[in-house]
Amino acid sequence: MAVNRRTFLKRSVAGGGALLAASCGATQRAETAEAEADGALVAPGAKLEQLADGFKFTEGPAADADGNVYFTDQPNDRIVRWSVDGSCETWMKPCGRSNGLYFGAGGTLFACADEKNQLWAIGPDKKVTVLVEAYDGKLLNGPNDLWIRPDGGLYFTDPFYKRPYWDRGPTEQPREGVYYLSPDRKRLLRVVDDLVQPNGIIGAPGGKAVYVADIRDKKTYRYVVQPSGDLADPHLFCEMGSDGMTVDERGNVYLTGRGVTVFSPKGEKIHHIDVPERWTANVTFGGKDRRLLFITASKAVYGLTMAVRGG
Repeated sequence: MAVNRRTFLKRSVAGGGALLAASCGATQRAETAEAEADGALVAPGAKLEQLADGFKFTEGPAADADGNVYFTDQPNDRIVRWSVDGSCETWMKPCGRSNGLYFGAGGTLFACADEKNQLWAIGPDKKVTVLVEAYDGKLLNGPNDLWIRPDGGLYFTDPFYKRPYWDRGPTEQPREGVYYLSPDRKRLLRVVDDLVQPNGIIGAPGGKAVYVADIRDKKTYRYVVQPSGDLADPHLFCEMGSDGMTVDERGNVYLTGRGVTVFSPKGEKIHHIDVPERWTANVTFGGKDRRLLFITASKAVYGLTMAVRGG
């Protein structure tokens, strides 16, 4: 079949573009693989980017099965959905002044809804079920952050932060503790009661250990998870507290506050990410390949492409 010169040139350019794109993609994959092999955390050439702003105070990011990240704009009483296509929209308002979020099985979003000191389960249809609001017949302080282990058992922190929207008296609980809710949601235990102000919490890859940050005492502890739900063998992990936390596939732990500080599984500081906001509240891994480090920081949210995936 005869091909005129213009058609030939168009096909040549298109083919060259495809080859260039394929070559760039292969190069990027090779660089990422090399970074992984070298132990680098951040993807080659990646820079911190602002993904969205205009919020009052962002918190509690959690990624769904597709990598979309849901986070809270707590003073504005809403849950916001950041999509992998880069768009951002209010997903639920009001939302019980939700703070920490975590996805469980079947797309259920668990939320620390501290307007009334409750723990919620929010279905994909946005139907709310109140799971917990009291312990030993007394109101909780205010669930703050949570983690769900592989079998469905749920841990949450319950510090006391006096909120201006509360219509209640002083705290009823004698401790600012960490609680365990069994997979059948019928058994609630206070499993840690000797911290000053527990806040951030996250499980290690595989779910055999959990990290809890005592933000007021500026320490983070590692516990061994027991089948019963109890936490054993407390170990001082590092001399730094944290608001929110996450882990990567290598078991590195990411703490927040002034930017994001990364510690190895041995508790050694190995990296720091500066964030241009006064306070970094929380962090998680999202995006299609779980390589986007999603950071909630005061009035904005940020992203950084990593050489590692979420744990």
